Amino acid sequence: MKNAHLWRALGRNTIISIILFGALLGVLWLAEMLFPSVSLLKWHDAAWVVGIPASVIGVAYILTVRDPQNYTGFYPGIVMSVLLGVQFLLQEQYDSTFLFFFVFIPFQMMSIYKWSRGKDDGGASFEPKFLDTPRLLLSVAMLVFITAGDYVLATYAFQHNGLADNIAVKLLNGLLISSSFLANYWLIYRKTDSWIYWFIYSVSGIGLFIILGNIFSIVLFCFFLVINSMAGLAWIKATKKENFGWVKIFVK
Repeated sequence: MKNAHLWRALGRNTIISIILFGALLGVLWLAEMLFPSVSLLKWHDAAWVVGIPASVIGVAYILTVRDPQNYTGFYPGIVMSVLLGVQFLLQEQYDSTFLFFFVFIPFQMMSIYKWSRGKDDGGASFEPKFLDTPRLLLSVAMLVFITAGDYVLATYAFQHNGLADNIAVKLLNGLLISSSFLANYWLIYRKTDSWIYWFIYSVSGIGLFIILGNIFSIVLFCFFLVINSMAGLAWIKATKKENFGWVKIFVK
């Protein structure tokens, strides 16, 4: 079977993700048993329940695309996007629902197409690269623009969902959306910068759920921070010095 080793790696990463999340849920269950006043596992919440398989599959996705040659990770990435879209729909976060269904799924399909070819549009080897300086500046501008746009939506369009009164929550939620958008977009083109945005995504998620007092999500995003940081370091090591782009300004 062609690229069988890539599919085997996906299988291994899926098993690893299941074991990790099993251990995490076990620890949280034990914490609830020892401290009955602490509520960590919300099995009565449909959105929370949908989020569990989404997170398990999402970690398998990240562990797999940690190898910049393994496009098979985007298949579970599509399943993850569907589940997260459903989760945000149940939570009435319609901006995130739209993003996962109509942006991230097409992005991941494009990633499968481009990564599986192994060549860029010019026929050159398709390797991890940092952005050049002009595209870096454009990317940062997009981060600010999308964050601001989501802030406006949360303030004037989605007031019923409880975001309208908390400036920090609106900013962090917007940063969560903008960073995940850019992370998914730059993954299509195998840009190492995508992991910088995954790092921002993880940190903003931790900050958001600290404010909201959701202990389970704080633990979950700390978990994502470790996984995304490991993947980012792997990509930096896989990036050749001549492909350092804007980073060349800071390194010799």
